[in-house]
Amino acid sequence: MRDPLTEMQLQVNRRQFFGRSSTGIGVAALASLLNRDLFAKETAGDATRVGGLPGIPHFAPKAKRVIYLLQSGAPSQVDLLDHKPSLEKLHMTELPDSIRKGQRLTGMTAGQKKFPVVKSPWKFRQHGESGTWLSDLLPHMGKVADDICVINSMHTEAINHDPAITFFQSGHQQPGRPSIGAWLSYGLGSETENLPSFVVLLSKNSFFQAQPLYDRLWGSGFLSSKYQGVKFRSQGDPVLYLSDPAGGSDSQRRTMLDRLAKLNQLRAEEIGDPEINARIAQYEMAYRMQTSVPELADISNESASTLELYGDDVKEPGTHAANCLLARRLAERGVRFIQVFHRGWDHHSNVQKYLPDLAKQTDQGSAALIADLKQRGMLDETLVIWGGEFGRTVYSQGNPKTFGRDHHPRCFSIWMAGGGIKPGITYGQTDDYCYNITENPVHVHDFHATILHCLGINHERLTYRFQGRDYRLTDVHGTVVKDIIT
Repeated sequence: MRDPLTEMQLQVNRRQFFGRSSTGIGVAALASLLNRDLFAKETAGDATRVGGLPGIPHFAPKAKRVIYLLQSGAPSQVDLLDHKPSLEKLHMTELPDSIRKGQRLTGMTAGQKKFPVVKSPWKFRQHGESGTWLSDLLPHMGKVADDICVINSMHTEAINHDPAITFFQSGHQQPGRPSIGAWLSYGLGSETENLPSFVVLLSKNSFFQAQPLYDRLWGSGFLSSKYQGVKFRSQGDPVLYLSDPAGGSDSQRRTMLDRLAKLNQLRAEEIGDPEINARIAQYEMAYRMQTSVPELADISNESASTLELYGDDVKEPGTHAANCLLARRLAERGVRFIQVFHRGWDHHSNVQKYLPDLAKQTDQGSAALIADLKQRGMLDETLVIWGGEFGRTVYSQGNPKTFGRDHHPRCFSIWMAGGGIKPGITYGQTDDYCYNITENPVHVHDFHATILHCLGINHERLTYRFQGRDYRLTDVHGTVVKDIIT
């Protein structure tokens, strides 16, 4: 047991010392939580916004929110989005060294002596008035081809899954930076006080073959913990401990929270730790979610035509289709950033067996989300993104008869829709081998800069000072891809 003097010395560190100067702000924050009408309007002039920084957005935004369908494991662009008729003639020929150009390979193919090119087993067709090329594995996406922008010239620096997905989530390959959803929560706040500004949904697949997803991928890094993503579960209560214990009443919980907030505020005034104020805010959010989340998760009021649009899987919680519908419901209730993770795209063998299954699990729900947002007049102000952390090789990993595709960061494909993105276009080109970019490369930092631009944010001006340096999502890089913006 430490003596009181030692305890006090341990509590007064440099950050807490300077944090004491913000005690008055903490008192104001507590007052606003307990009497929300006291601070009804935001300094940015948007009366519907909760939180966010003054002066942001920097200019009129195209989008108000983001739904990001992240396909963890890296979908094969060769078999889904990047049509390469040249591979018909190149099939089973050796990938030339002049194309590889000494590229770093993973440990899974670095020892291979031959690199036979393997064409896609599936046909590609043009869809819509735009004539967008899509694989036959994506028949439902073909119905919304005129609403999407396919980018075939994405590239990244990471060649392994964890640094690659961390890069996409935070703009840095090493853990510790805030995720993109946390940056947006910090800068733009939310359009609702009854739900978190950043929600994460994890979809299940029909077989076990998945890269792990860590909570840090939607973490807040060095930002306050109130900006981190809130993960919703697909079974039981969407959020743990959302329900009151048996025998408890709402009035009892309200009294408990009020008294707990006062105790926490006394502690904040004593040691100046800003995370205590974040804890108060999270308790209040959890209280409001007790009412908002059950209503959100209840899809019984959705029309039969809407459920039919998403397909039979929509009735099973945790499927990609169910999470796409839930993402739409979150969006229309004011959540700023919704991220749906779907795992299982890591196909190092037997692509012909596994890829059709994954495409079937995600195709209808993804297309339905776009169609649903559009018919509700929400697509123009909702940015929808689909893609993985890198691409797959055109050459076979292992036996070409039961071929796999290894990691390929040099070029891969994603699609974007709504929220100020030009519809019905294909951007960027790759060579005949789908191995190198030949036109309009788009780096991960450019991708992030473009997302922020659609939301009215100058990516160079959304910063946070930490350990003596101003950090931002795009680090010291990033160029907005203006060619794909309306």
